[in-house]
Amino acid sequence: MISDVIDAASLPENVSSLSISRRAWNGVSVDVSEWRGSGRVAHRFPNETKTRLVTLIEEVGSPCEPRLRETQPCPVGYTPQHLDFVPAGLEMWGFSSDVRFVKDVALIFDSAVLVERLGIQLNSELMTTPRLRFADARIRPLMTLLADAVNDPDPAAQLYGDGLITAIAARLFTSAPEAGQDAKGLTPRQFKLISEYLDEHLPKRIELAELAALVGLSQSHFSRAFKASTGMAPYRWQLDARVRRAQALLIGTNASLEQIAEDTGFADAVHFGRTFRNITGTTPAAWRRDRNS
Repeated sequence: MISDVIDAASLPENVSSLSISRRAWNGVSVDVSEWRGSGRVAHRFPNETKTRLVTLIEEVGSPCEPRLRETQPCPVGYTPQHLDFVPAGLEMWGFSSDVRFVKDVALIFDSAVLVERLGIQLNSELMTTPRLRFADARIRPLMTLLADAVNDPDPAAQLYGDGLITAIAARLFTSAPEAGQDAKGLTPRQFKLISEYLDEHLPKRIELAELAALVGLSQSHFSRAFKASTGMAPYRWQLDARVRRAQALLIGTNASLEQIAEDTGFADAVHFGRTFRNITGTTPAAWRRDRNS
C-alpha cells in the first residue's frame, strides 16, 4: 500500500491538490486518486504504456470527460458512473470545464501478467479496442469495492482484492464462460487441500494464486469452483475461519480482546469487534459473556 501527495508544482493548471493511494493485487495496480481544483482542467492520463480501466467514484463541478485529444470533445455523450477502457499505447486526456473535486479509481493492467497469473485467454479485439463512457453494472461495483480496500490492512484484503481483480479481468478481456461452468465445484480432495491450507496459514495473508496452484486451476476457475462448493468467496471463508478461531479463544481462554485481535490477524480490538459483529450479529464481549454465564 502506497499513499502519495503530488507536489503542487507538477499538477495541471487549476488543480490545487492531488493524492494517490496505490495497491497491487494479482499484478494489477489499483490507483485511487483524489483531485481538488477550481476551473478548467485538462490532464493527460498516466501509464500510457499500460492498459487502463478508469471509473469516477465522485465528481463535483462540471462533468469529467475522457478525450483522445486534449482539444477534441469526447464523441460519446455523458453517462453517469461510466467507465473508460484505454488500451496500451493510446493517448488519453481527462477534461472538465470547471472541476471542484474528483475521486477516481484506475486499474492498470499488464497483459503478460494477466496471462501468467490469472491463466485466462485474452481476447485480442477486446484488449485493443478503446471504450469511452461505457456502462457495465457488474464491473463498476467491483472497482468501487477495490477502491475501498486499497488501504485495508487486514490479511483477508489480499484474497478479497485478488478475487475482485480476477472477476473484473475475466469479464473485461474474455468471452463468457460456457453454460454450466459455474456450477462445477471442487472435488472432495481439492476442497480438503484448500481448507487445510487455509487453516494452517491463519491468520496470515494468502494470495488467490497460491490456492489456485494447489489444485492446478486458473484463478478464475478456482474462484468459481470454490464458491460453488462453499457458497462463499475464498476471502469470506478465510474471514469466517478467523472469527471461528477467535470464538474458540473467547470461550476457552481469558485473553483480552486486544490479544485475541492480534492472534487472529486483526489490526486492533476495534477492527476485530466490527468484523466479529458483522459476521455474528453481536460483539465479542457480549458473545463471550453469553457463553460463559
